[in-house]
Amino acid sequence: MIIFITGATHTGKTVLAQRLLERHRIPYLSIDHLKMGLIRSGNTTLTVNDEDKLTGYLWPIVREMVKTAIENGQNLIVEGCYIPANWRQDFEKQYLPHIRLICLALSDGYIDENFSVITAHANDVEKRLDDTYVTPELLKRENHRMVEDFGKDVILIESDYQETLYTIQ
Repeated sequence: MIIFITGATHTGKTVLAQRLLERHRIPYLSIDHLKMGLIRSGNTTLTVNDEDKLTGYLWPIVREMVKTAIENGQNLIVEGCYIPANWRQDFEKQYLPHIRLICLALSDGYIDENFSVITAHANDVEKRLDDTYVTPELLKRENHRMVEDFGKDVILIESDYQETLYTIQ
């Protein structure tokens, strides 16, 4: 089984991937790690500031890694914000039953009531170098986009964050 975990920034994608790894012993690939490896190694001229171009660059690599894992009968969690909303069109029918998408989004009310908690947990799994750009308005804008783009695949967190994450298997 392949599990894609995507969502806006600060929705807990990495925390969920880590929990699923620990619960099910399924390894996970952080697309951010792949991104930084390609950037730091000089294998791309893109930078971390090229957000709009990174999905187009990273997705074909991730997609083919996923196909290989499925063909090899391997389980894998793929976590990151570089999974396009139209990801299904890139897989032939035989691959789709082996892929599950989890898209996390926070409601406006949750962001309003819990902004300080959201930012306080930003480093639970990874150490972010700079988080000062994060504002409630940015989070709302990005989460609205995820809900628009991913529709029925979104798990909308409206109240109890921990309970919502623990119910995801």
